[in-house]
Amino acid sequence: MGEKKKVIPGKVLAGLGIVIIMVALGICFLGYRLLYSPDFINDKTVYVYIDRDTDFGELCRQLSDSANCTRVKDFIFLAEKLHYPENMRTGKYAVEPGMGHLELLNRFRRGQQTTVRISFNNVRFLDELAERLDEQLMLGKGEILASFLDPNYCRSQGFTTENIRSMMIPNTYEVYWNISAEAFLLRMKREYDAFWNEARLKKAKAIKLSPAEVSILASIVEEESAAVDEYPVIAGLYLNRLWKGMLLQADPTIKYAAGDFKLRRILDKHKEANSPYNTYIYAGLPPGPIRIPSIKALDGVLNYMQHRYIYMCAKEDFSGRHNFAVTLQEHNRNAARYHAELNRRRIR
Repeated sequence: MGEKKKVIPGKVLAGLGIVIIMVALGICFLGYRLLYSPDFINDKTVYVYIDRDTDFGELCRQLSDSANCTRVKDFIFLAEKLHYPENMRTGKYAVEPGMGHLELLNRFRRGQQTTVRISFNNVRFLDELAERLDEQLMLGKGEILASFLDPNYCRSQGFTTENIRSMMIPNTYEVYWNISAEAFLLRMKREYDAFWNEARLKKAKAIKLSPAEVSILASIVEEESAAVDEYPVIAGLYLNRLWKGMLLQADPTIKYAAGDFKLRRILDKHKEANSPYNTYIYAGLPPGPIRIPSIKALDGVLNYMQHRYIYMCAKEDFSGRHNFAVTLQEHNRNAARYHAELNRRRIR
């Protein structure tokens, strides 16, 4: 007689089925937890920055400290399986509340960055501009300075190393945090070309100035006054002097030549400084702007006020505004009141 086949009781089969289902559910749960379960418990979106020197360990520390990643080991495990640590891409990345590991890793792997808004208003010197950009972007201070100080680069863009700051139109721009110096400067040149549209070029031609020269004059105008409504008046005054062949004798250019904008009183020793920016001894406009002028200052020059003023002096109330004059006699009276107030306040 042949051996009887063993019959597995139905209860055993049912038990095995339950175990298999439980194991499968467990695997599904772990997979979901690893891939999709929310793990960044933030009240709002936070940002992590990956630069050239950021390694995977530093990124994980950022996620733990800034984005409240509670299962860092799970993130590391998945990242390694996806070969992310050896393929990190620089940038600024948003970590949104409730994101899962896979969603965030895919964002990192694809380089899906968040843009940054940058500005560089109220900048005078190249070092200051480079530092301002260095604070807002991944690129280093030296990368921007290298281009600004390179005669060949400046010439290729239609500028000199002295007037290259004219290419920078102060505004708020959206760019990627890891933008290269080359790409950033290309963007600034496009913005410059867009600013100098046909209407503005026509106005510049009417006052016999190139766009770069308008920028230089606008920088002086803006340094002269804290009152925007004075810009067209001051611009008209300096244009009158230029057209008459007179020295500009602009005190802000003396401060720029001295490298000290805190000077409260311009003395004869300052006016005698041998600098191409000294408009007391050198005729015409200086070789470059003494600050990056605002759009309001640029338009103040292009829309200058027609008048006969050729002299100006700060008001004795130290309001930042000016007294304007047509004649030297009138100007001397204005200057006497101002200097008397300087003496009274013991400003040397």
